Amino acid sequence: MGDFKSALATTASISTILQFLSGVLICRKIVRKGTCGDTSCFPFVAGFASCSLWLRYGCLIEDVSLIVVNCVGAFLQLSYVFIYLLYSPKKTTILRQLGAVTLVLFLTLAYVHYESDPHIARTRMGLICCSMTLLFFVAPFSVLTQVIRTKSSESLPFPLIVTTFVVSCQWFTYGVLLNDQFVQIPNAFGCILSALQLSLFVIYPKSNITKSEKWSTKDIPPRIL
Repeated sequence: MGDFKSALATTASISTILQFLSGVLICRKIVRKGTCGDTSCFPFVAGFASCSLWLRYGCLIEDVSLIVVNCVGAFLQLSYVFIYLLYSPKKTTILRQLGAVTLVLFLTLAYVHYESDPHIARTRMGLICCSMTLLFFVAPFSVLTQVIRTKSSESLPFPLIVTTFVVSCQWFTYGVLLNDQFVQIPNAFGCILSALQLSLFVIYPKSNITKSEKWSTKDIPPRIL
């Protein structure tokens, strides 16, 4: 069981980092065009916050896999934010978002640091991380409403949904092995939501995809677990 847990942690970490790297496609297009236009940077800002919080939780429970994958995730998400800053006409908006997120992170991490009871610190940090991840998973419901209304799944990014389903299943299983409900709950929800999204491809098949199909930051899940 120990070997299986180690192997699962490794594959889940690799899958998650590959998912994080999908943001490179967005930033590459921005650099090539010389502007990010009206696309929002907030998913990456929120992703940086999520990875930072999960990183702290990983340190609290002393889990190497959570620490490594969220270190990489926080670095990548922050890198994407800086690229947006370079090419965005709305730099003030991005700086405000980043400032607000940094303040929330500082207050949260300061509380955890000065909490005298380690068990309470772990529990409350886990609740915060779990709640944030659940909020990110709920976000695609607006897209699902559009799919059902238009009876077309063209607005759904199939590769990213499949990736999210696989990653969620991996982390859910890992959470079971850790006996950690804060890892289990959001990923169980992620598995269900991803499966629901995948079922829409069967119910409402895509028409032929053209080369004009575009990626947006809405396609990037800004979370780790």
